Amino acid sequence: MQDNTPSLSGKTALVTGAARRIGATIAETLHQAGMNVVIHYRHSATEAETLADTLNTRRRDSAVTAQADLLAPDGFPSLIKTAEQWGGLDLLVNNASSFYATPVGEAEESHWDELIGSNLKGPFFLSQAATPSLTARQGQIINIVDIHGYRPLARHPIYSVAKAGLLMLTRSLAGELAPAVRVNGIAPGAILWPEQPMDAATQNTILDRIPLARSGHPQDIANAVLFLVRDGSYINGQVIPVDGGRSAVE
Repeated sequence: MQDNTPSLSGKTALVTGAARRIGATIAETLHQAGMNVVIHYRHSATEAETLADTLNTRRRDSAVTAQADLLAPDGFPSLIKTAEQWGGLDLLVNNASSFYATPVGEAEESHWDELIGSNLKGPFFLSQAATPSLTARQGQIINIVDIHGYRPLARHPIYSVAKAGLLMLTRSLAGELAPAVRVNGIAPGAILWPEQPMDAATQNTILDRIPLARSGHPQDIANAVLFLVRDGSYINGQVIPVDGGRSAVE
């Protein structure tokens, strides 16, 4: 049987927040599929450089790092220019995200600015900056949303609002940028526990609400990204939950 799977060899991806956790797994998976990758980071320079060195050992001159504050859109053109060193940009993965609780009565304006900025403002203006290059290459945007963009997370109203906005941004851009650029999203469920401490009882409560009765793995998200990039040529404007079935029963 003939393999009609499109080759990603020589194509370029920019992944935000790619130095650690889910972002690093996405970058490594896309690289393994043949793409060149720009590993964006804000503060995690050491982790970003280590990942780039690993990927360049596997395939020479195929990965670079790029530092940028996603709350400062003035720096976005340089991010795009970094990706264009390989001839253009084929994929933007808006993965970077701030996450912490902001209970009503304790939230501050700075929390709003940071959570909305990293989860919604940054993805919009970076997508806008990337649009000319993506259009020229018939490229794609994939936004990493959250199942709490559909259903709010207790004590996290600002984060939930930001992810709900990113969900709608995904759908809006899918219409605005078609047919030249496809835009989709992935909504992770319990993939990695937050970096802030979480007690075992809370973790078990979350797991009890998941039909598959377990947490996921960053590779589950990376595989979904790869599917959309390589096999989802007729998928546009969709946000796919990767949550073990949790959103199907809540």
